[in-house]
Amino acid sequence: MPKRILSGVVISTNSNKTVVVNVTRRIKHKLYKKIIRRSKKYHAHDENNEFNIGDNVSIIETKPISKLKTWRVVSNLGENI
Repeated sequence: MPKRILSGVVISTNSNKTVVVNVTRRIKHKLYKKIIRRSKKYHAHDENNEFNIGDNVSIIETKPISKLKTWRVVSNLGENI
């Protein structure tokens, strides 16, 4: 089964080797047909503590690393402006 890849913005780097990534997706409301945004936070593994708050990153699904971490940061997609 292929692993999911998501992209989002780093919103916290307080923990060692962990970043919190906010992933926003756009969906259409079932009744009103308006495009709305839904956000979710993912804890991702950052081995070298190289990512900072505000970075656009892509994360990939992995085996569980800890209680909350089942994602790993793959690459930096550039600064969030």
